[in-house]
Amino acid sequence: MNLYFDHNATTPLAPEVLEAMLPYLREEYGNASSIHRYGQRTRAAVERARGQVAALIGAEPSEIVFTYGGTESDNLAVLGAVRASLLPRNHLITSAFEHPAVLYSCKALENEGVAVTYLRPNGNGFIRPDDVRGALRPETVLITIMHANNEIGTVQPIEEIAAIAKHAGVLMHTDAVQSTGKIPVDVKALGVDLLSLSAHKFYGPKGIGALYIRKGLKLAPVLFGGHGQHDLRPGTENVAGIVGLGAAAQLATELNHSEAKRLGELRDYLEDEILRTIDAAGVNGIRAGMRDGRFLRVPNTTNIHFDYVEGESLVISLDLHGLAISTGSACSSGSVEPSHVLTAIGVPAQRARGSLRFSLGRQNTKEQIDELLQALRQVVARLRALSPETPEVQAETAKQ
Repeated sequence: MNLYFDHNATTPLAPEVLEAMLPYLREEYGNASSIHRYGQRTRAAVERARGQVAALIGAEPSEIVFTYGGTESDNLAVLGAVRASLLPRNHLITSAFEHPAVLYSCKALENEGVAVTYLRPNGNGFIRPDDVRGALRPETVLITIMHANNEIGTVQPIEEIAAIAKHAGVLMHTDAVQSTGKIPVDVKALGVDLLSLSAHKFYGPKGIGALYIRKGLKLAPVLFGGHGQHDLRPGTENVAGIVGLGAAAQLATELNHSEAKRLGELRDYLEDEILRTIDAAGVNGIRAGMRDGRFLRVPNTTNIHFDYVEGESLVISLDLHGLAISTGSACSSGSVEPSHVLTAIGVPAQRARGSLRFSLGRQNTKEQIDELLQALRQVVARLRALSPETPEVQAETAKQ
């Protein structure tokens, strides 16, 4: 049994995406910056993919800049927006449970003398728009709040936050790496100036992503070496990766609605069965999936705590059963610290260390969920029988 439930870390490459990429790994090897026919054929492929990505998020092709992935997109958006400000503005607003790509970019700016406000989410995992409004200063240049959280899946009220930013004359960036390809994402409806995405989160190749930059907006580059992509992304383009991103975007455009509904039902079934059959377990963050037609969580994600056991032990034990699950962000794998996302929403450190993130994908079925549940019940029971923190074990120890 080898079953994969860690799609927020990465997704398998879709067969259709691989087929689209293969010619650009073999016979179509031209440099897209060359003016001869080899280069012009690959240039046409790059621009076709740019249009496919733009269509997925409701943008214009000219507003798409290709990057190596979500981390570079976040860095370019945050660092580029603040450093390009011509006004004496030296303050930005973010949240305490952003992806490290945003948090570390903010730390870098703090080292340059920029003030950063880190807003705390509420216990359900949401940033309050009123808190954003209250954090604004005359010198604020940027607000960066993720669209969907990578660990608990909560979808932030970006439309409201972006409206606050626009009214204040402040730029708005959102890291949409975990929402693009899973739920409808439209940059015009969201009202954002900048949006990051990454191909390997929705069945495209690793090492390629994009940044939406609203038309007319100028960013300071973070890489140097040429005039590629509006002077923001020098270097030879990864044509095969870009074509793969475009193909994945096209596929997501076609499957978005039906797959979101299916995965939401699977996610809810998984949660219900865990809470019904395993004591001292609970969902971290909000349980509701939708409200008034709006996604409150991406439909494939749930984060559940199992008291009296360590999450790393659960991951290792389940892996021995052939089940791939994680304790949280792949970028924080190996850290001994509890998840910054879970502690930010008020989960106690000990409970956070006993939490697992389940993120479902296209190949997962109800039958696979049942196999996961059977193994999970066995593993939790075995580890709790060995844990000195379990009440039953403590009571037995006290008798001795």
